[in-house]
Amino acid sequence: MVRILDPLLKSVAAVLTLLVLASWAGPLHPAGDTLAVVRAPLLALAALAVIWTSWPRGVRWPLAALALLALGQVVAMKLVAPAPGAFSVYQKNLLYRNAQIPQLSQDILAAAPDVITLQELTGRNGEILDRLAPDYPHRTTCPFYSWSRNAVLSRHPILPGGTLCLSGQGIAGLHLDTPQGPVWVLSLHLRWPFPHGQGAQAAALEQVIAGLEGPMVLSGDFNMVPWGHSVRRLTRAAGLRRAGPLRPTYWLAPHGWPAGQVLSIPLPLDQVWSPGGGKAENRPLFGSDHAGVLARVHLDAD
Repeated sequence: MVRILDPLLKSVAAVLTLLVLASWAGPLHPAGDTLAVVRAPLLALAALAVIWTSWPRGVRWPLAALALLALGQVVAMKLVAPAPGAFSVYQKNLLYRNAQIPQLSQDILAAAPDVITLQELTGRNGEILDRLAPDYPHRTTCPFYSWSRNAVLSRHPILPGGTLCLSGQGIAGLHLDTPQGPVWVLSLHLRWPFPHGQGAQAAALEQVIAGLEGPMVLSGDFNMVPWGHSVRRLTRAAGLRRAGPLRPTYWLAPHGWPAGQVLSIPLPLDQVWSPGGGKAENRPLFGSDHAGVLARVHLDAD
């Protein structure tokens, strides 16, 4: 039976190995980032498939070891818990039809962050702005899709000329006067990766982010894992580090399957980045399909 299956195993192992390699090809083509989303399960499957082939040991075990080493780097992101910083951010993709805005608002107010970054702000969930206004009077919103907006809310005042809005580009920002000094806070919403327009969007935003002066917090729904090229090009443009540890905030499931059930893929799409990184924790869904993220970050690089 093993001999009969061996050609199939070799074919599967070869295909999986090629897909794993292609998941690093984001700088060459945006399809590489699509594969980067599922790099971790691809690595695990490739290692198992390679081990079960009849390839020589000098080929099987080094390939399997490399796959497991790369997988170990992802696992390490889940285990490392950095020290918290003094500046706090509450990140949330609201979901356009969210019906639990009162509960979400209470959770945000109890956490008392310095700033709040929101995506998928719509007329159906827009009451959250009024509920948070007494504690967060400084804010900006900016259109992304025709039906949604990005928003940044702050308890700290806005510096003169410190509002950023690029309509349709998925970014809204405030330049704030905080006790730690001036800081840009950006609320980001990237499109889905290839065949959607995430690559072109990230390329355009890279120039915008690189042109902002001073410390920056980049927070939002990236629709991409932290090791994807779209994320790395944006965060490298400003010299930012991710608040950790790595935790899934969105569960990608086949059409019709409720999030979190069998066959769903846990993805860390909601992220907070700052010059010195920091510590992040997930908050409940509260009517959204994305978990919230409460991050306490460092505004100074180490």
